[in-house]
Amino acid sequence: MLTAFHGQALKTNNRIVMAPMTRSRTSQPGDIPNEMMAEYYRQRASAGLIITEGAPVSAIARGYSMTPGIYTPEQIQGWKKVTQAVHQQGGKIFVQLWHVGRRSHANIAGSQPMAPSAISIPDQVFGPLAEGGFGMVATQQPKAMTEAEIKATTADFVQAAQNAIDAGFDGVEVHAAHGYLFDTFLRLESNQRQDQYGGNQENRMRFLLETLQALCEAIGAGKVSVRLSPYVNEGFAGEDPEIVPLTLALLEKLQPMNLAYVHFSENISRYSVVPEAFRRQVRSVYSNPIMVAGKLTRQTAQSLLDKKYADFVAFGTPFVTNPDLVARFTHDWPLAEFDADARLTLYGGGEQGYIDYPAYEV
Repeated sequence: MLTAFHGQALKTNNRIVMAPMTRSRTSQPGDIPNEMMAEYYRQRASAGLIITEGAPVSAIARGYSMTPGIYTPEQIQGWKKVTQAVHQQGGKIFVQLWHVGRRSHANIAGSQPMAPSAISIPDQVFGPLAEGGFGMVATQQPKAMTEAEIKATTADFVQAAQNAIDAGFDGVEVHAAHGYLFDTFLRLESNQRQDQYGGNQENRMRFLLETLQALCEAIGAGKVSVRLSPYVNEGFAGEDPEIVPLTLALLEKLQPMNLAYVHFSENISRYSVVPEAFRRQVRSVYSNPIMVAGKLTRQTAQSLLDKKYADFVAFGTPFVTNPDLVARFTHDWPLAEFDADARLTLYGGGEQGYIDYPAYEV
């Protein structure tokens, strides 16, 4: 876990990754990254790699209030503060490119949410309340995307990736997990299209593959990665009997692209336990770098590395309360617990519960 990683393009000081976590701390108006966010990521720059919270690639891509965009000049300038702070500490940082799809509301995104098909399920997101302030609001019925809107969305991702490089990021991670836009194209329940983007598995993968290929051409494959969650059912009505074979077929297509890594998110919200057989199947079709996240402990993370099921292990909430998580693992120091108080300050607010967690004192 503490050894360096030397990939074809991505090189890190250790295998410990700070997983992407929405914190909703941007400056308003404009969803602009700020000095406080730069300090938050700077404190955690000893991670081998930081993956930022999801950054919407356009206004319509938003699904949660106060999340940092990457589509305006002001947002790009704000992100430069973050990347400079991390690089000054010797860290590496990727931005997670995000389109929430149907998990949104017009009051947040500015227009009706988009999805592969006009299918909604009961869901809630963080947004403006009718009585004022912010809280959890019900999502809205989405509209089915036209092929022109699909092509335009790929273009939005390409522009966002180019913006990310301009902002100083070392690479980008496409969020294709957790019931957001790309994930809904991959699954039968949410994708009932009859065109080239729906129907069989090949068609359901098309949008994601076209977008990843376009990103590779724009900024280089070594700076592109993708997050998947075949065993997470968050954002869906039920389990998809085809998502695992589709994921394996997708990995076969990703293998020759030589991405920086493929990131599997597990064990969050509504999920199924990932069988070891799946990890073996993944390795049988995909030999390039793999990252795994999902309520890992130091022991379970090390086991994934030892068995070669993963090249990187990502931690979310442990990094919230332990900005020096790498040092705590290195020296076997105890971890500060992510407790009820930490959960209360996870989304929105100021410095409390964000940049005021201390490093371990010997």
